[in-house]
Amino acid sequence: MTYVNTSQTPIVLTIAGSDSGGGAGIQADIKAISATGSYACSVITAITSQNTQGVSAILPIPLEHVESQLDAVFTDLNIVAVKVGMLADSNIIKVVANKIRQYQPRFLVVDPVMVATSGDLLLEQSAISTLKQELLPLADIITPNLPEGAALIGTSVPQTQAEMGAMKAQLRSLGAKTVLLKGGHLEKDENSNDLLITQESDELISAKRFPTHNTHGTGCTLSSAIASYLAQGNDLTAAVKLGKTYISQAIAHADELNVGQGHGPVNHFYQGHADVR
Repeated sequence: MTYVNTSQTPIVLTIAGSDSGGGAGIQADIKAISATGSYACSVITAITSQNTQGVSAILPIPLEHVESQLDAVFTDLNIVAVKVGMLADSNIIKVVANKIRQYQPRFLVVDPVMVATSGDLLLEQSAISTLKQELLPLADIITPNLPEGAALIGTSVPQTQAEMGAMKAQLRSLGAKTVLLKGGHLEKDENSNDLLITQESDELISAKRFPTHNTHGTGCTLSSAIASYLAQGNDLTAAVKLGKTYISQAIAHADELNVGQGHGPVNHFYQGHADVR
């Protein structure tokens, strides 16, 4: 008898670098996608030697193997949403953009990873223009934090919510359908306020700020959660709000973990674990 899988499992592909410390990158993406109810597959673009205290080495994956990974998953799996994180250099960005055009997944979420929580640079300066030309215009949503948003449009990092708002027109000109400008770096604000910017309007999405040093992988986690909720059939605004709730709770429960001596990870599985006996 032939077994036929009739379930409609929402499948999300993460294209990103590996974090050996497990708190960010591919590892965080898979945790977030799984915790929010979707199936995660992955394409690794770089291997980092990394822990909670920083990044000590980055090894890009050969282009032909990035390409073969992409072909392997797209030709077999029904990938509904794609999340793109760390791409390391211009050539990898071009390969990924070409494959997105070829396979045309329904949703594309791009987290323009440039700087780690520790402050380490994760994207070569020369690759930023390639990212803007090749990949961002294909995206349904991009999710820059304030330093990344400033780097993308060539301005200083905003220090207030008003300065965040002043970036709207330039961020719209990047070509993505929607921009989620994350205000987590405005640490003096009582709440963590993000600005959801469409071509026609904008909306402030706010959540309580929780005091913790364990914020490694927050950007990876949020963008992956948004992709997961999109794959499950939510519209974009709903997916963003669900993702914001998820990352806020993962941060709120981060201190329940005791991982590393630097910026520890958020708690992806704060909702509990299966009782396996």
